[in-house]
Amino acid sequence: MADSMTQSAQISSSHGLADGQNSVATKDSKMSVKDLVHWRDPKKSGVVFGLSLLTLLSLAAFSVISVVSYLLLALLCVTISFRIYKAVVQAVQKSDDGHPFKALMEKDVSVPPETFRKHVDSSLTHINRLLKQLRKLFLVEDLIDSLKLAVVMWLLTYVGAVFNGITILILADILLFAVPPFYEKNKTQIDHYMEIARTQVNTTMAKLQEKLPGAIKRTKAE
Repeated sequence: MADSMTQSAQISSSHGLADGQNSVATKDSKMSVKDLVHWRDPKKSGVVFGLSLLTLLSLAAFSVISVVSYLLLALLCVTISFRIYKAVVQAVQKSDDGHPFKALMEKDVSVPPETFRKHVDSSLTHINRLLKQLRKLFLVEDLIDSLKLAVVMWLLTYVGAVFNGITILILADILLFAVPPFYEKNKTQIDHYMEIARTQVNTTMAKLQEKLPGAIKRTKAE
C-alpha cells in the first residue's frame, strides 16, 4: 500500500514537473514586442531587427511592388528548391516520406471569428478615442492642448522638409531597438533629467495659462 502511494506520488510529481517544463517552454517560445526591443533573446531580436531594417532599406531604394515581389519570389525559390531536393533524395533512397511541408500544410491557418471580432472591437475602441481627441484639439476645447498640437505640426513641417517617410521609419526602427537597452542601463540618470524637464514644462505652461485672457479661462473652466 505504501509502495503504491509512493509510486503514485512520484508519477504525479513527474507529471507536474513535465507540465511546468512545458509551460516554461511555451512561455519562452512566445516573445512579446517588449522582450524583442529589450533584447531578452539576442538571436531573435537580431533577426527581427535585421529583417525589419533590410525591408525598410529596400523600400527606400525600390518601390513597394518591387520589394514585395522580390520577397515573395525569394520565398518561392527556397520552398521550390527544398521541395525538389527532398523529391530527389526520396527517389534515390527509395523512401516514402511524403510531402516535406506536410506538417505545415496540415496546420490550421484560419482566423477564429472570436479572435477577429476581439481585434475589431479593440481597434474600434482606439479609433473612437482618437476621433474624440482630434475633435477636442481641432475645435479648441482646451487652448493649451491645441497650441501644443500646432507647435508639433509646425516642427514636423521642418522634419518633413529634411526627411521623407521611409527615412523616418528607418530611424524609428533603429531607435526602437537601441533606446530600450540604453534606457535600462541609465534609468536613474534619465529619469532624473526627464523629471527636471517635465517640471520646467509644467511651470512654463502654468505661467502661460495665468497670462490668458479671462474669457478663455472661463471657457476652459466650463
